[in-house]
Amino acid sequence: MPLQLTRSIAFIDLETTGTNFGTDRIVEIAIIKIHPDGTKQVKQKLINPEMPIPAGATDIHGITDDMVKEAPVFRQVANEIKQFIENCDLGGYNSNRFDIPLLMEEFLRVPLDIEMKGRRMVDAQKIFHMMEQRTLSAAYKFYCNKTLEDAHSAEADATATWEILEAQLERYPQIGNTVDAVVKFTGEDSIVDFARRFIMENGREVFNFGKHKGRPVEEVLKTEPQYYDWMMKGDFPLHTKQKLTEILKRTLLKKN
Repeated sequence: MPLQLTRSIAFIDLETTGTNFGTDRIVEIAIIKIHPDGTKQVKQKLINPEMPIPAGATDIHGITDDMVKEAPVFRQVANEIKQFIENCDLGGYNSNRFDIPLLMEEFLRVPLDIEMKGRRMVDAQKIFHMMEQRTLSAAYKFYCNKTLEDAHSAEADATATWEILEAQLERYPQIGNTVDAVVKFTGEDSIVDFARRFIMENGREVFNFGKHKGRPVEEVLKTEPQYYDWMMKGDFPLHTKQKLTEILKRTLLKKN
């Protein structure tokens, strides 16, 4: 059952220096953009991370310091990437927990603000883990009966992700075949910040960690304003701090 699109969706895959989206950097990005008419556009770039690529990361994706030393740094291509994904929903494999958060951190470092309001985020890994519990290569074999060649090549992984999602919708018609239906099925419509320090409960942002877990963020900011300062000075991702500031400003406006 093909995915019905009302607007374009961009499948993103990153190869990086590591797995901490607060400190690690992109070394390769591939975006497969699927339009509602079924046409496809591809953008792929090596990125100079402005830091050494650890040997462990190179062992996974094969990208070395020499391969990226002449490549552009992220801020040089940020606007081009922003324009490419403009007005698109976003998709990927583990993208809601890694690729998209890390990409947004890179944008915020430029700084370049990306409007996320109204974008749906489709993570094929979430469906796969809910249904089958496998890796990307196994998912490709299971759903598409193909062997994933060039695994950890960003373009190959992004393309495989799109094919997996199409096969998942064919196999599980109960999911539905719209982006809204997929997002609702996976429960990814309650995300506030990409690090999931806050989540939505009953229409309100609540803390998802620490001593205030389960409490509304607005309530804590009113009764314990120093908690805002602690978080802003702490080692939290920029996107988390951005969302916290938005909630604080909204809280202050209500008070006034």
